[in-house]
Amino acid sequence: MTAAETHDVRDPELPGKLLAAERDALLPLLRGRPEEDFAVRTCCPGWTVRHVVAHCSTVLARVVEKRYEDGVFGPAVNARDIAERDGWSTADILDELERGMTGAGPVIAAAGGALDGVGLGEWVHAGDVRDAWGEPAAYAGPHAGLALDLLARITRERGFVALHADLDDVDEPLLLGAPSGERPPARYLGGTATLVRLFAGRPLTATRYELAGAAEAELNLYG
Repeated sequence: MTAAETHDVRDPELPGKLLAAERDALLPLLRGRPEEDFAVRTCCPGWTVRHVVAHCSTVLARVVEKRYEDGVFGPAVNARDIAERDGWSTADILDELERGMTGAGPVIAAAGGALDGVGLGEWVHAGDVRDAWGEPAAYAGPHAGLALDLLARITRERGFVALHADLDDVDEPLLLGAPSGERPPARYLGGTATLVRLFAGRPLTATRYELAGAAEAELNLYG
């Protein structure tokens, strides 16, 4: 079976595995930081670390409770959900986040792929927090393999431009997006963290990479 065929086969447990692994790494980090650190600005426009964490906890709470109203996960609903937690303690928000990262996996697995992007988005936001705090391995780290597998399948399902990625920190090349007969796959040379930044639309300041055959904007999942 080729790499492309592997990513055609959905592993329904993959988003939940990524969430559980990230929960065990992220929650101790969050609970070990002083309150003032949650006021640090992140790369998400207008959002502090507290805002990012509150956003993550509310998204997962909605998934677990299956609350999908009009505009769910859009900017207006996100802003309202975050504002509703303004009066919460940071500890209460972290408790909600932990419950969501524990309970959302089975719901996502049963959704047939419609919610798989939530698992990847939560992992990216964990990178936003680490990046804001200057922690090592933001957008990379020990669970990046799970995230890359999920990214490869999501980009393929969504028909993104095909990209052959030769990663400095991964032994095997990775094929993302959907190959077509209209253009050859683009090529990427660089690290995992920078590749994630490209697909997540995160700042590329002080990064080094080579990208040929595609524009940066074509790779942005959230653009």
